[in-house]
Amino acid sequence: MNYTITRMIAGGDIDDIDARARKALADQGFGVLTEIDVKATMKKKLDVEMPAYRILGACNPNMAHQAIGIEPRVGAMLPCNVILREVEGGVEVSAIDPVASMQAVENTELTVVAGQARGLLAKAVEAI
Repeated sequence: MNYTITRMIAGGDIDDIDARARKALADQGFGVLTEIDVKATMKKKLDVEMPAYRILGACNPNMAHQAIGIEPRVGAMLPCNVILREVEGGVEVSAIDPVASMQAVENTELTVVAGQARGLLAKAVEAI
C-alpha cells in the first residue's frame, strides 16, 4: 500500500509550490501548524547540503477534533504531514495518506474519518 498521495510538478519552484500548497490546503479546511525546513536543518546540524525539502504539518481542526474524540491518543499521529521536495525536473509534493498511517489503530470509526481526510488531502494535492 502506498502511504502518500504524491504529485510531481514539473519545472516548479519550491517557494511558488509552497504558496500554492498552503492555499490548496486552506481551500480544503487545513491550516499549516508547523513547518520544518529540512535542508536548512541538515546544513546547520550536520553541515551537509541537500536539495530543498520542507515538511508542512497540516491540520483540519474539525477532523482532528473528531479523530481525538474517537481515539484520544491519535494525536500522536497528527498533524497530516505534507512534504515539498526539489527533485530533478521540479518539485514533488507528497501528503501522508491518513488511512495508511492509521492502520495501526484498530478502530473502524477512525478509519472513516481518515478516509474523509484522505479525500480532502488528495483534492489539495491535485489543486497545487
